Amino acid sequence: MLIKPTIIVGTGLAGYTLAREFRKLDKQSPITILTADDGSVYSKPILSNALAKGITANNIATSDANQMADQLNASILTKTDVTAINPQQNIIYTVNSDKTQQELQYSNLVLAVGADQIQLPLEGNASDETISVNDLADYAIFRKRIEGAKKIAIIGGGLIGCEFANDLCSSGLEVQVIERTKLPLLNLLPEAASETLHSALMQIGVEWHLLKSVTTISRNGSKFELSLSTTDSNETTVINEIDLVLSAVGLRPRTALTNACGIKANRGIVVDQYLRTNISNIYALGDCAEINGLVLPYVLPLMNSARALAKTLAKQETKVTYPAMPIVIKTPAHPVVILPPPPDLEGQWQSTNTDSGTRSLYIDKNNNMRGFALTGNATKERNALIKEIPTLLD
Repeated sequence: MLIKPTIIVGTGLAGYTLAREFRKLDKQSPITILTADDGSVYSKPILSNALAKGITANNIATSDANQMADQLNASILTKTDVTAINPQQNIIYTVNSDKTQQELQYSNLVLAVGADQIQLPLEGNASDETISVNDLADYAIFRKRIEGAKKIAIIGGGLIGCEFANDLCSSGLEVQVIERTKLPLLNLLPEAASETLHSALMQIGVEWHLLKSVTTISRNGSKFELSLSTTDSNETTVINEIDLVLSAVGLRPRTALTNACGIKANRGIVVDQYLRTNISNIYALGDCAEINGLVLPYVLPLMNSARALAKTLAKQETKVTYPAMPIVIKTPAHPVVILPPPPDLEGQWQSTNTDSGTRSLYIDKNNNMRGFALTGNATKERNALIKEIPTLLD
């Protein structure tokens, strides 16, 4: 009797980590892994600070799909897209780069499809020439495009925008960042911490256009010209002589695959604490998943989810739990560690300056610390403070 495989869609950190954890518990049950790319193993977080370290696109990957297939005793189908899911018959429909279509049956289906970079609705004859770096293939294009470049414009002053700004500036490039809020990373950091990061990046040469949004990108010969609107007035600013425009305005979980087959999606693919969707043998984890209203596109939540789901797939039903999980922001000019408070928790930030940084604690209405933001030399307090923060998800 043919045993239907567990099918994992995605070979990013979520998909491969799940497969590794499952193989620790079950050596023989069949696994099929599908990926739209070539299935290379690499650390996605390194993409935003590889340039200053001299790491090229060619030496970021540590294993290829064939090596992973051997390691995991799995079938890995590369350059293959899932076009539809039939939950009633436990079938997925695929097409590969040769246009060959297949129907694959599964016992369990795991969606580890990640997230897409948000693309802004821009105008101008070069509005489609911005670059986003969301995977290794994107990074290879990015590295080729910056050869000979001097001036880079980054749209977005969030986590990825700040990391790239630090990396590019440290590599000798002129960097301008356009951010619609009054300070960088205000979606994560309290204002005091954001101010110190902003100042530190300015000191290494990053030029900021705060409270501004890009409206138009036009070509002027080999250069780009960007028109910026001021968010609180009708003023317009123009920056020109730009060699490359990098868009880093955030991620949106990939949910399109679920829309036509009855899998519930909100901000991400909605799952319970067992990582189950509303269809019993279909699961989701990683950047595409929303668990108890939380969408956490970071490494530590992903690793916890993969370990828990591997046990569930091995018939040891296990809820995922989230301890206090700090986020390390890779800005060597001014290191930052943030442990955001739970969403919608009533409280306030209390900040103090240190010798070369900022220490901010989030205190709830019962006078309990529920989060922190540390910058500069204050980041050394991370491990001590983590012990005082309750779990995010029990």
